[in-house]
Parts: sequence; structure tokens; C-alpha cells
Amino acid sequence: MKAPLACTLLLAAACIIPALSAQQSPAPTPQTAAAEDAVRQANAEEIQAFLHNDSKTMARLWSDEFVVTNPLNKFINKSQVLDMVQSGFLAFTSYDRHIDYVRIDGDFAIVAGLETLTWGGSNPNAGKTQQLRFTAVWKKQQQGQWQEIARHANIVPSP
Repeated sequence: MKAPLACTLLLAAACIIPALSAQQSPAPTPQTAAAEDAVRQANAEEIQAFLHNDSKTMARLWSDEFVVTNPLNKFINKSQVLDMVQSGFLAFTSYDRHIDYVRIDGDFAIVAGLETLTWGGSNPNAGKTQQLRFTAVWKKQQQGQWQEIARHANIVPSP
């Protein structure tokens, strides 16, 4: 039941981002500014965790209900992603994330942007640099920390 909710949230986010980005965002409040800073920090931690194959940090940053539609067009959950990291299949030698959009809405954050990465490890694309478009949904948990609950990433086709 939780996976369909995450999919619905991710689909809704993907549909509303173009409309929202065309609108003027209200002036940030101190609370939304602090939330955006925290979500951006969590994104930076996620990149470092990928670069250092740090599955412990990834597990902390991702909710137990975390789901991903990955660039291989597979819908997978947290444990499957962590297994891919631990096996060396999901590895990177470089990873840059440019955040184009952050929207804080209460205890939820939508983050979208462009990633440039070089695959590593035992991935069949190891050594290849690609760009990904991504959308992620983060949720502020009861303890106050932000965790990613859903993500979609697709490879940007080469021109």
C-alpha cells in the first residue's frame, strides 16, 4: 500500500513541477528557508554517500518505504538499491547534482534537477559519463530529519 502512495506522490510531483516553475513562488518564510537548506544538505550527503559507496548513510537518508524508478527503467525499493550498492553494481567515479527546483510544502519537499555522473564498479556502463534528469520527494520525519521517499531518474538522450 505504501509503494502505490509513493508512486502517486512522485507522479503528482512530476506533473506539477512544470506548472509550479512557471509560477512565482511566494517569499520564503524562515521555516521554509530552513527546510530547503536541510533538504539541500541531505542531497549533498546522498551524493557523497554514492561517491564513497556508503550504504549506511544511504540507509539513513532513505525512508524504509523508499522507491525508485531508476535509469534502467526498473521500479525498485530501498533494500534492492542498497543491494546494488553493496554488490558494486551501482557505483560512480564522479557525480554532480545540479538542483533546478526545490518546493517545500509542509513536511514534503520536491527536488528536481540534472545530474552528470560517470558510472563505475561492475555496472555495464562503467567508465561512461551520462546526464540524468531526476525528481525526488523528501518527507520530514517525526524526529525532524528529512528522508527521501521516492525518486525517478532517466538518462538524458545524447544529441
